[in-house]
Amino acid sequence: MSTETSERFTLPEGAATGVGSMPGGDAREAARVATEAVGALPYLPELPARGPGADMIGRTLGLLVDLYARVEPSGWRFGDRPGRDTKRARAWLGEDLDALEEFTQGHQGPLKIQAVGPWTLAAAVELHGGEAALRDPGAVRDLTASLAEGLTAHLADVRRRVPGARLLLQLDEPGLTAVLRGQVRTASGYRTHRAVDRAVVEGALRDLAGAARAAGAAVSVHSCAPDVPFALLRRAGVDGISFDFDLLTERDWDAFGEAAEAGLALFAGVVPGTDAPLSDPAGSVSGVRALWRRLGLAPGALGAAVALTPSCGLAGASPAYARAALVHCAKAARSLVDNPE
Repeated sequence: MSTETSERFTLPEGAATGVGSMPGGDAREAARVATEAVGALPYLPELPARGPGADMIGRTLGLLVDLYARVEPSGWRFGDRPGRDTKRARAWLGEDLDALEEFTQGHQGPLKIQAVGPWTLAAAVELHGGEAALRDPGAVRDLTASLAEGLTAHLADVRRRVPGARLLLQLDEPGLTAVLRGQVRTASGYRTHRAVDRAVVEGALRDLAGAARAAGAAVSVHSCAPDVPFALLRRAGVDGISFDFDLLTERDWDAFGEAAEAGLALFAGVVPGTDAPLSDPAGSVSGVRALWRRLGLAPGALGAAVALTPSCGLAGASPAYARAALVHCAKAARSLVDNPE
């Protein structure tokens, strides 16, 4: 029986969360920080420092159904059978889920998990001949279908572990703009793959969002690259968009405002992802307040429409800074509620 719902995902007021990756290799410590430091919107951490299979590409490849990949000198490449790299990715994900389950006992409310979206995955994984899967539309379709099936099972597993959670699946698509612009390089490095039609890109994301909703989860898309395609993502029917706020330019403002007015959850990255001085929390969101005001959006809606995050993952940060950055985001998010103007 489908658990799909037409209800729009809503953020807790004054929400903060992480993007995904954390430093180090201690799953329990990462889960503790990812649940305690942000409060109302905990998330499942990724620990890429452990090696291939713990990175976001490898972890997502481990979720695929009837598709397998291995690490080659050039990167991840599809193979014919599950090997040690697939087994390692699945084992690390199981370890991370065990830790998350331990620290979310009794949790009621939103819980975010992450997986790489189909377009960044297709640009990052090679076919047998060495070119990116992006080159072959049939391979992309197979990859998207396998990913949808794998994510359905993954969401069911998380729901069993944290039965009170309202799940939010974040699709990581840092390569999306490059795919749309034809900027993904071929194996030789001398050429680029042809730009993918925007309707095709939108359709694949819509299909994945539909599969996630049928499994009872909302869907957001994250990109810490410039020129996030807000309008395309909104048309694809996602529930939220996550981005590096400092990379927004004036040409993005209207699309940002339209997404806000459409009721999408907006995840604004406002804190550096690597060690840096942290200013007053309220000062970190002065740009968010200013843009909200410039667009003429209702001030009282700001704290429930925008969640705060680091600008991207925290894998390159020190453990102390990673925790401090998340705590800082939580305090800054509270300031949007207490002082929206």
